Amino acid sequence: MKLGLKNNEVVIVPYNQEWEIEFNGVRQEILKNINLNCNCIEHVGSTAIKGIKAKPIIDILIGVDDISKLDDSFFNQLKKLGFYRLRIQKHDEIVCAKFIDNTFEIKTHIIHLVNFNQKKWNDLILFRDILRTHDNIKKQYENIKQTFLENNLNEITAYTDYKENFVKDTLKNYRE
Repeated sequence: MKLGLKNNEVVIVPYNQEWEIEFNGVRQEILKNINLNCNCIEHVGSTAIKGIKAKPIIDILIGVDDISKLDDSFFNQLKKLGFYRLRIQKHDEIVCAKFIDNTFEIKTHIIHLVNFNQKKWNDLILFRDILRTHDNIKKQYENIKQTFLENNLNEITAYTDYKENFVKDTLKNYRE
């Protein structure tokens, strides 16, 4: 199984069942080394959806009581596992990544630290679960990603923005 993409690169590959095995291994390492509730680590993103093309990066959602209270010792524990805090600024999320080596060029895993059972947590879990249980929505989502790449757009921020309306509309429609 090949994992990882260079910074700002966007490539999607066919689903690989080893992604789930990889997630479970990393989850166990996190639980063994960091004091967390085992119910607050989830596999999210397209690598968590059987049968859908995805960027070959494992997305890990970790819910904590209050992200604003995470201190240096918490991030030092993550660093020992190979995860580094990124400079991405979001009010409801802290992002960490694991890289292939110390050049920090190719990301293999991303941790999304959010407040447990709050909006960001709930949205990410709900969207994942919708894709897992609705083949028609899963196919639409995959088509959106494929269309982006066919238009020769290869920049991660544009890719994320391109998918965002679909994600928001799907969540809104599901909740109505």
